[in-house]
Amino acid sequence: MTASIRRLAVAASLGLIAAAVVASPALASPQVLDVAPQTGHKVHYPTVQAAEHARGAAKQAAGAAPASQLAYGGGVSGVGVTTGAPLVYLVFWGSQWGTAGTDANGDQSFTGDTRKIAPVLQEMFKAIGTSGETWSGVMTQYCEGVAAGSTSCPASSAHVGYPTGGALAGVWYDSGVTAPSTSSDTDIARVALAAAANFGNTSTAANRSIQYVVVSPPGTHPGGYNTPNANWCAWHDWTGDTGLVGTPIGSSYHVAFTNLPYIPDMGLSCGANYVNLLGGSLDGVSIVEGHEYAETITDQFPGGGWLDATGYENADKCSWVGTGGTGGAQNVSFGTGRTFPMQGTWSNDSASCRIAHPIVTAGSSNAVTIDAIGAATTVQTHTGSVQAVGHDSVLTSLTYSATGLPAGITMNAATGLMSGTATTKGTKTVTVTVADGTGATASTSFTWTVTATTVTITPLPGNLVSVPRRTTVTGPTMAGSTTDLVSSALTWSASGLPSGVTLSSAGKFGGVTSRTARTYNVTVTATDGTGTKATYTFQWKVT
Repeated sequence: MTASIRRLAVAASLGLIAAAVVASPALASPQVLDVAPQTGHKVHYPTVQAAEHARGAAKQAAGAAPASQLAYGGGVSGVGVTTGAPLVYLVFWGSQWGTAGTDANGDQSFTGDTRKIAPVLQEMFKAIGTSGETWSGVMTQYCEGVAAGSTSCPASSAHVGYPTGGALAGVWYDSGVTAPSTSSDTDIARVALAAAANFGNTSTAANRSIQYVVVSPPGTHPGGYNTPNANWCAWHDWTGDTGLVGTPIGSSYHVAFTNLPYIPDMGLSCGANYVNLLGGSLDGVSIVEGHEYAETITDQFPGGGWLDATGYENADKCSWVGTGGTGGAQNVSFGTGRTFPMQGTWSNDSASCRIAHPIVTAGSSNAVTIDAIGAATTVQTHTGSVQAVGHDSVLTSLTYSATGLPAGITMNAATGLMSGTATTKGTKTVTVTVADGTGATASTSFTWTVTATTVTITPLPGNLVSVPRRTTVTGPTMAGSTTDLVSSALTWSASGLPSGVTLSSAGKFGGVTSRTARTYNVTVTATDGTGTKATYTFQWKVT
C-alpha cells in the first residue's frame, strides 16, 4: 500500500474488489476497511450488499483466493511501524459536540454526543495495554528496519511497541470551530496537526509513537462519510500524503491520524450489534477504531509498513470475517475490568486472524509458544479435525508433531492440522509439539475422545402394517441412519414376522402372508459397520 492507499474500498469498482478480495466466509456483514488499489484516488469499501456481490463475483471468477502474508513496505520518510509504546490522542472536532463535562469515570462527556461514544473511546484506549492483555500482542510481532518485502522479523529488529499501562495520551475538545457538514481530507489532517500543536508535539520526531483520532460529531460527513456514494466507516493516513483531497497542507512536520466519523450514524453497516446481538448498538465504535489503531501502529505512514500482496493491512484481512473462535470479532476483557468488542488482526506467524498473541519485544531471545487446544475434543462421527497453532517471536517457519493420536488420525507437519477417520473408539491423551528453525520448541496436551457410534431407525407410518391373508408382500422398506462414517451401511434383521414374510438385509419386506388372520409384534434390528445396533418394534396385522 502506498501513502495514498488509506481509504475503504470502492463500491463503484466491484470488479477491482472481486479481484483482490481475501478469502473469508461470505457473511452478511458490514465493511470497514481502509485499503484500496494503488490508484492515488479516493476509493471506498462496499456496503453489505455490495460486499456480498463482490465476494460472490470473486469466488465465481477465481475461487477462494489464497491468503498471503504481510510483507514490510520499506518505510515512508523513515517510518514503518510505531516502535515506541503507542499513544493515542482523541480529538472531538466541532462545537456540535455541545457542552463538555466529566462523568463518573473521569472521562470527558458531551451533551451533543447523542449515543455516548466519547466515553467508550476513552475507556477503550485506557484499557488497551493493561495487565499484559494479548489483543495488542498480535501487532507486536511486526517490525521495521528489515528489507522491503520481508515477511519475518529477527529478534534484533525494532518491533511494534506495546502500550503498557494504556494507550490514551490525552483528549482535546476542539470547540472553537464548527465542524463542516462535509469536510475534505485535508480539513481533517489540519485538525490533527492543530491537536499536535495543542499538546506541544510540534515535530515529526515528537510524534513518532503518536496517532491522532479526529472524531466528528453526529450528522456530519467527514471526507464524505455516510453519503450516497461513500459507504465506508473510517480511514487512517498521515499528513504528508500528497494524495489527500483538498487544499495542500504545507506543514513542517507530519503526524499519523484517523478520520473517525460518528459511527452510530451508519448503524448495522458499521458494526452495530455485530458481536452482541442484544445491547450491542455501539459494537462498531470499538471494532472500527480498534481496526484503525491496529493498522496505524503496523503501517504508521501508509504504506511503508506491513501489507499483503493485494494492499491489505493487518486489520483489513480480518474485517467482518465472523465472530468468536481464535480470530473472529468478539468481546475482549482488559485489565481495567472493562470489556470491548474487538476484531482480530492478521498474524503472520500463524498465517491466520488472531484475537490474541504472546507479546514480542525488540531484542528478546527467540521464543516459541503454542496455543492451548482445550481439555477435551470429542469426535462422535469418527471423522474430525483439530487445529494446533504455534507462534515464533522471530517469525521462522514452524514444524508440528504429535504423539498419542487416535488410530486413523494424522497430523500435517507444516500446518498443525490433525485430521482423518478414527478407526477405534476410546480416549487418548495427545501431546502436540511445535518447533522452529532455531530448535526452540513448545508443547501442549489435550484429550481426544472417539465415542461409540449411534444408530437410528425411522418409524413406519402409523407403527402398523396391515396386509390381507395370502397376499404377496412388496414392502415396506425400513430406513435409518448411523453416525459411523467408517461404514455407514445398515444391515437389517427381524423377529416375530408373520409366517411367509421375510426381511432382507437391505431392509425390505417380502414374501406371501399366511392364511391365518392375526396381529404380530415384530422387532426389527439395524446394525452398523462397528456392530452398534438399534431395535424398533411395531405391529403387523394379517387381515
